Amino acid sequence: MFRGLHKLAAGGAALLVVGAVAGCGGIPGDAVVSVNGTAITKASFNHWMGVAAASSSASAEGAQSSAPPVPEPPEYTACIKHLEATAAKPAKGKTPPSRAQFKSQCEEQYTAYKQEVLDFLISSQWVLGEAAEQGVKVSEAEVKKQFDTLKKEQFPKESAYKAYLAHSGETEADLLQRVRLQLLARKLQEKITKSAKKKPSKAQIAKYYNEHKAQYGKPESRNLQIVLTKGEAEAKTAKSEIESGKSFASVAKAVSIDPLSKSNGGVLNEVTRGEEEKALSEAVFAAKVGVLSGPVKTPFGYYVFQVTKVNPASQQSLAQSEATIAQAISSQSEQKALSTFVSEFRKKWTQRTECRSGFVVPDCKEYKAPKTSTTTSATG
Repeated sequence: MFRGLHKLAAGGAALLVVGAVAGCGGIPGDAVVSVNGTAITKASFNHWMGVAAASSSASAEGAQSSAPPVPEPPEYTACIKHLEATAAKPAKGKTPPSRAQFKSQCEEQYTAYKQEVLDFLISSQWVLGEAAEQGVKVSEAEVKKQFDTLKKEQFPKESAYKAYLAHSGETEADLLQRVRLQLLARKLQEKITKSAKKKPSKAQIAKYYNEHKAQYGKPESRNLQIVLTKGEAEAKTAKSEIESGKSFASVAKAVSIDPLSKSNGGVLNEVTRGEEEKALSEAVFAAKVGVLSGPVKTPFGYYVFQVTKVNPASQQSLAQSEATIAQAISSQSEQKALSTFVSEFRKKWTQRTECRSGFVVPDCKEYKAPKTSTTTSATG
């Protein structure tokens, strides 16, 4: 959870992407976003932009002594200078990237980091707000216990942990808060799914069974031995060799071109009707056990085969399937409840998230999806 922080939102609200309850509206002067009257300040935004830049650098280049500068619009001076200083020397005869190209790269970085950071900060406020509304809490002891577990797993040595903090730009308070968000999101999910847990009735189970009967049974199948050849003459020769006493397995290994069965003595087990090519399937299910048959012409070549066993169809009874079906219905109910919750609260909390111009992302109520243009071309 601590390492690989390029996707910041994964640390805060991995389980839920929901919103926070909105208040009176308005964005304070030092804020870029207001969620339910709670300001996300420019200072907080800048801090996490630094974390995003450091994380991206570590992912791309491995650990380094210092993080790259955060791209700062509109001139991106420090970012351009950094790219110029770290760019690989162009091959002989090649033109090095221009300042305009470096600036374009910095603009792309800024846009990506901004989206990532705002996703994280907004979803974090959403989870905190929703947890407060739902009465979901985590204790400091729970947070500390989970934090210590993650820290021990990822940083066996204290020196490695200190190095991580130094390079990532995160503080221990940041990490504790991300653990808190993760635990709150998990408890919210558990609360929503728990509310949907209700033992299905006998009628519901019977209805499900009748609608999905095939899932609780097996159709008739047949065990085969086959030889597949390119030509009919080769197939007839193979059949003659088997009839004259050679083992099916030795003939299949010597001449069959079927990759699945060649090395297995030509064996194909539990073949159901319609599973193989039509002509072969019809021949197989018309054949008697132990009778060498073919050649059968198919688009893949010519088959010689014999049915070695018929496996009769079977069907679990309603009583035998009841426990499995009850679990399936409960699982579907839980998933439906969670899906409905997330959908409704995304809409609700988006309307309660106000973003300043220049910081509008899809989670903001001011966001308008770009129009897609359809280009038609005429040929004459």
